[in-house]
Amino acid sequence: MFVLIEGCKHELQITVPVEEIDRETERVIANLQKKVRLPGFRPGKAPTSLIRTRFAHEVRQDVLENLVPKYLDERFKAEELKVVSRPNITDVHFEKGEPLKFKAEFEVAPQVELGEYIGLSVHYNEPSVTDEDINARLEQLREQKAQYVTVDPRPAEDGDHVLVSLDSDDPPVHQEEVPLHIGSEDTLPAFNEALRGMSPEGEMDLEVTYPEDYGQEKLAGKTIKFHMQLKSIRRKELPELNDEFAKDLGDFTTLEELKEAIRKSIFHEREMEAQTKAKEEAIDRLVEAHDFAVPEVYVEGQIRTELESKLQQFASRGIDVSKLKLDWEKVKESQRPKAIRGVKASLLLDKVADREAIGATQDEVDHEVQRIARQQREPVAAVRRKLEKDGVIGRIANHIRTEKTLNFLFERSRKVAGEPEQPAE
Repeated sequence: MFVLIEGCKHELQITVPVEEIDRETERVIANLQKKVRLPGFRPGKAPTSLIRTRFAHEVRQDVLENLVPKYLDERFKAEELKVVSRPNITDVHFEKGEPLKFKAEFEVAPQVELGEYIGLSVHYNEPSVTDEDINARLEQLREQKAQYVTVDPRPAEDGDHVLVSLDSDDPPVHQEEVPLHIGSEDTLPAFNEALRGMSPEGEMDLEVTYPEDYGQEKLAGKTIKFHMQLKSIRRKELPELNDEFAKDLGDFTTLEELKEAIRKSIFHEREMEAQTKAKEEAIDRLVEAHDFAVPEVYVEGQIRTELESKLQQFASRGIDVSKLKLDWEKVKESQRPKAIRGVKASLLLDKVADREAIGATQDEVDHEVQRIARQQREPVAAVRRKLEKDGVIGRIANHIRTEKTLNFLFERSRKVAGEPEQPAE
């Protein structure tokens, strides 16, 4: 009997005839007869009756382990079920002389009927770049090219850039040249107060209390006693904005060429950001327009992937995950809505790609492999072999396919000026 429980969960009631059980039992006993070694009998010559008695439990387990998956697979094929989870076997009835009966609960891939996906409404504003934007980017470039010139000895004051040495016993710290900007918001108040009026080669002891969210974990939230020496006071000199400045930055001959390159760069950045937001909105509209259940095993896999990604981010920032006092069950539950949305989006994008015959070309995959090789500074052939061995080539092709599908949806979407409404708190 085939039963739909809920959503993608299904149930099968399966019966195995007695004659099939008898045949499998004889086969299992024959195999055991060849393997077991019993006192008083040559290998393979122990009576089947003795094996049946001595290894009754093993025979029963082997018969079950052989017949259950066999009959399950047969029913899956007969019912044309695309099973995506490990079947949960319950209510097993296995008595001598009676048919084997058991129940299997499992999940199947969802039936996704693709509805409307052309003309999805998304908010999109064509990017613009002002002279102020270009000038701000130029100032950033000037800051990057700034030079620091040591000034004649005098008392330090707000605005000065200084180099100091710092020493501490607990925790052990020795930094010979630490740059600080007196009066800056980025400089801790204790340093600002201590440095004002201090002259080069001057020394002093001070206590510095670091904020709880300080970037270096060994200092965060702690009060440290430092011995500090002012090494030098420096003046920041910014380069002039002229053709020479442009030439120094790259393949430019004039400042105007540099400005035009900056304009194009900013426009591209904003265009990518605006399109990414519009594509995310297109996915939301696509998911909202299609109501279907998704297997729990898909959702759990999505949650696991998201949590692993977050844990890797924590680790990359030097955070010891084992010390995080988190209720992981609550964390996983909080991720469910996002995970369900992600699973539905993935299934729908696959359907759109199939309908529109969107796929990754060999040239596109090759181009990505070459990009990875350049990034890793390794030969393309060696990188390709490694990616193929690790099964990454297929994921690269799938990623390209998804991006092309998103581009397709964006290009054929209905663009609306303005910003999307934010959900109520």
